[in-house]
Amino acid sequence: MLRLRDITPRGLYARSLLLVVVPVVLILALMTWYYYNSHLAEVNRKLAQSIARDAALIQSYCDARPDTPITRERLEGDLDVTFECDHVDPESGAPDLTRTFAYGRTLREELETRLGVPVDVSLDPATMLHFRFPSGNDTVEILIERKRALTVNSHFFIVWVIASSLLMLGLAVAFLNQQVRSILRLSEAARAFGRGRDAPGFRPSGATEVRDAARALLDMKSRLTAFADQRTAMLAGVSHDLRTPLTRLKLSLAMMEPTEELRAAQSDLDDMAMMLDEYLTFARGEEGDEAVTLDLAQLVREAASGFGAHVAVVGPDAMRVTGRPLALKRAINNLISNAVRYATDIRVTLVDGPHAAEVHVDDNGPGIAAERREEAFRPFSRLDEARTQNTSGTGLGLTLARDTARAHGGDLRLSDSVLGGLRASLRLPH
Repeated sequence: MLRLRDITPRGLYARSLLLVVVPVVLILALMTWYYYNSHLAEVNRKLAQSIARDAALIQSYCDARPDTPITRERLEGDLDVTFECDHVDPESGAPDLTRTFAYGRTLREELETRLGVPVDVSLDPATMLHFRFPSGNDTVEILIERKRALTVNSHFFIVWVIASSLLMLGLAVAFLNQQVRSILRLSEAARAFGRGRDAPGFRPSGATEVRDAARALLDMKSRLTAFADQRTAMLAGVSHDLRTPLTRLKLSLAMMEPTEELRAAQSDLDDMAMMLDEYLTFARGEEGDEAVTLDLAQLVREAASGFGAHVAVVGPDAMRVTGRPLALKRAINNLISNAVRYATDIRVTLVDGPHAAEVHVDDNGPGIAAERREEAFRPFSRLDEARTQNTSGTGLGLTLARDTARAHGGDLRLSDSVLGGLRASLRLPH
């Protein structure tokens, strides 16, 4: 079923402009139709009736010339016309008026109704109307200015209506530009804040509702920033406090005689130190480096080279994106290391699309069931599947990778791999 939203614009600016343009066009069309088909037609008919009455007086004068006390000069002066009662050349004249003017037929009908004889109406280049009709053995010819019979300046009305409509549309477009510009700035600022960037020069502007939304956005950003700073400071303090006893334990173990139990204890301490580092990275949410334009393909190849030759990278030689190099490299390292931990065949595929760059990490490991994949992104999640059994780690690798992707305006998704295992797809906008 056809719906209105399927045929109307989707953008706010286009919809607002449509709300202004459509009523103006409809009103202009209706006014023009009424003016030309009702009001103007009636005005011209009244003028035609007035001319027909004058022509009837002239007809009466020509029929009774010997007996009338009124002179021709007086009649022409009173009626503001020129006429001849004894014209005998009805074949000459200009083209028929009905061919060049819309209301010529109306004028002829009124004349013939009033005079009771056929009337020939013509228009000469000097814009004078010629009326010819028989009167006894003669032919009467009347000359009258066209402006007396027909409204010749009617187009001025339409010109003024169109001019005023265009002026109103111009003012409406200027107003819409100002309002939509504020909304677009708010949208750009929200997108920048969502990617962890600042929006220099952004301040609330526009209508009251838009200003309120902008202030709410700034307030939300301030609260989120304060929350992230507090979380980072808290975990940094916890990490620092725990590193001191860990360091003492490492020194104490290093001074003891090496045994199997001692080496196991040292391995546990190393795991604890690594976990503290990952917890602190998760708390930061970002690596702190500035966003720059970088070559994602080169960054992926550098990350894959650290895992040996069995990690194959295929795709274009260059893919330009804007992002934080350290954060992106850590996210890609997490994806590749996750694949290396559970599989023997790993392939990294680069895809440079028109709107986004994608990095697909495929493996032939045990994979993750479709209904459990969202759970894999939860912090500290340890799924009871073959993919997480008897392995070390904090359960933050996928979480950190998706947080990084979303901070850059992209996303990270899991799906079935062409190699039989799991595919991790990192998508970043250009």
